[in-house]
Amino acid sequence: MNDHHKTFIAFVKLGGFLRDYCNLQQSVDPWSKKLDEAVALAKHKNGWFTSENVLHALQNWGELLTEEQLSAWLGEYDLNQNRPKTVALILAGNIPLVGFHDFLSVLITGNRALVKLSSNDDVLLSFIGEYLIHIEASLEPKIRFEKERLQNFDAVIATGSNNTSRYFEHYFGKGPNIIRKNRNSVAVLTGNESEAQLKALGEDIFRYYGLGCRSVSKVFVPKDYDFDLLFKSLYAYADIIDHKKYANNYDYNKAVYLMSDFNILDNGFLILKEDQGYASPIASLFYERYDSTAELKNRLENEREQLQCIVSEGFYPTETGFGKTQKPSLPDYADDIDTVDFLLKT
Repeated sequence: MNDHHKTFIAFVKLGGFLRDYCNLQQSVDPWSKKLDEAVALAKHKNGWFTSENVLHALQNWGELLTEEQLSAWLGEYDLNQNRPKTVALILAGNIPLVGFHDFLSVLITGNRALVKLSSNDDVLLSFIGEYLIHIEASLEPKIRFEKERLQNFDAVIATGSNNTSRYFEHYFGKGPNIIRKNRNSVAVLTGNESEAQLKALGEDIFRYYGLGCRSVSKVFVPKDYDFDLLFKSLYAYADIIDHKKYANNYDYNKAVYLMSDFNILDNGFLILKEDQGYASPIASLFYERYDSTAELKNRLENEREQLQCIVSEGFYPTETGFGKTQKPSLPDYADDIDTVDFLLKT
């Protein structure tokens, strides 16, 4: 069995382990108990990483890491053209396991991963690395987590903010790289959405407390849009306000908006503010009214580099369905940059 196949099988086994872990009500084997401890520690270190959200991330990856889905994804590439290299991964930490796709892509194409974890998410991927080495010893020299300065690498994939991207470009811009900046996701509503669709949109807005680049932070609505149905549909998520960090952000942002005399709509757990920007603060959702769908399409096309997902139905060619932003498939590359293609051609 060659190394490519060994790594492939290791990730299939990881998928099975994650599915079993999420589906079983109690942990019975030593590795499940270790994952229990990792989930608890991740929550302790980062108050946004609730057990529910961590399990959501683990469940998603468990569903994707099957022999069928991995084969379909990788079948589009010739992995034999890869020249084994060390790839430095500088990962974000805004949502649980946000850097796992890069980690998977590097290893499954036959490369070595030199990983710099975010202090906000430094538990879960460490556990996964340990588990992979446990089930496939040949991965041990290919997985390294580095706490000090990154050295001796051939390519870089770095994810951060618009500010950190300038730092990344300065230090890593001379070699092969993918450097990601801030992006946001939006939804385009027509007023004809069903209550079920709008409730599903709540998943796109509230999952991970809106901290992901795939989280919907803004909605575009027609000129005469009535927000009553949207508020009614989103009420299913009202208990999000019970989370202390979220509630603190809600209270703070509401106070700032009221003191600034902004016109806001408020339902007790979400603030809607009319704003031309994309990046709404936590517990807030920007909205903007549009006259012409053609003009809006043109604008979104021109500003595509600022956007990760566009949620709609029958509006945009590469749209994401309602409730689907936080369930990307394996070929759904961040910033629409094909990571596997980059790795194979570098």
